Amino acid sequence: MLGRRALASLALAFAALPPPRPADAAVTDAALEQAGDGARLTLTLPAGTRWRLAAATGPNRLVLTTPGSPWRGPASLGSAGPVRRAVAERGGLRLDLLRPATLKRVEENRGRLILDLEPTTAASFARLVAAGRPLAESGTATASNLGRSQPGTTAPRNPARAGPLPLVVLDPGHGGRDPGTIGTQGTQEKRIVLAAAEELRKVLEAGGRCRVAMTRSSDRFVPLGDRVEFARRRQAALFVSLHADSAPGARGASVYTLGDSSDALAGALARRENLADRAGGLRLPSVSPEVQAILLSLMRAETRAGSARMAGLVVDELGGDVPLLPNTHRQAGFVVLKAPEIPSVLVEMGFLSHPADEAALRRPDHRAKVARALGRAIHGWLARAGTAEALAAG
Repeated sequence: MLGRRALASLALAFAALPPPRPADAAVTDAALEQAGDGARLTLTLPAGTRWRLAAATGPNRLVLTTPGSPWRGPASLGSAGPVRRAVAERGGLRLDLLRPATLKRVEENRGRLILDLEPTTAASFARLVAAGRPLAESGTATASNLGRSQPGTTAPRNPARAGPLPLVVLDPGHGGRDPGTIGTQGTQEKRIVLAAAEELRKVLEAGGRCRVAMTRSSDRFVPLGDRVEFARRRQAALFVSLHADSAPGARGASVYTLGDSSDALAGALARRENLADRAGGLRLPSVSPEVQAILLSLMRAETRAGSARMAGLVVDELGGDVPLLPNTHRQAGFVVLKAPEIPSVLVEMGFLSHPADEAALRRPDHRAKVARALGRAIHGWLARAGTAEALAAG
């Protein structure tokens, strides 16, 4: 026999269950309309209906499924904004796209589901598909579910801003058994770059425009591939690697983005850094090789453009405060710059092989000056380029 506490627990559990739905509950009404340069999809849903919105390719489309609730609404909803046509199919609705689109806002209110869609870039759409996660679904707040409203409330005008701040990953080079360059005064690169990264972290956190993570915060060795995977696992918006290498006769700060080596110095630096260990392979979704190639190409094109924008800002900001290496923005095949979906730069703050650079980098006030300049560059990149997840304009 059940005691009073057990009965009370059962009563509470049953009270928390959603009301039962009729066995033949179905989606009975839907509408698609223009909304600015996007589209608004509105559906009438039975209480407790489960739904899921996902992106797919071949051709580009968004697919809304309603498991357990058959579609008995219109067979076709026409076109609007980026949607070429919306066609009912078994278990839901397929939205074929004229151009890539993503989810801007979700609202569930008194038996209605409202999905606002907006255009996006081909590379961003490719990333949505590659992630293999729904853009949004009933009962959960996924990363892409930009601020689902509660009954009786209005969703924020720019729900993307309500999400988590973008993440910037700082990567102090070397560490542990790998000291990096050692200057003529015995200065170890691994210690200089860690101190500079900590200073930059303070600048960024004080600005309140992003979250910050570091691939290492102590004197330990981190393999090159692990540094890249650290940023990828956390879905970083930007990756900044800090170094202070050696090069005979060279002096001044410089910045590198991924590419074929632009000169002998860039190639030599990349080869030396890449010898720290072997890079791990890049993981791609389990799709056909042809789709993998398309996704990777789109990702890399947009990522390289974002990296180049960041490099330009670094040059502009550093140039007013510290000496620069001629042809300051260079390209090389550094392993740590090879995440296909994360804009990445490698900043050489100076060369420990040059006495003047070494003396400057040993001074906390100089490292603070470099950190402030890099902080301005990062804030400028976030403000100008932004990310669809956190800084897209409403």
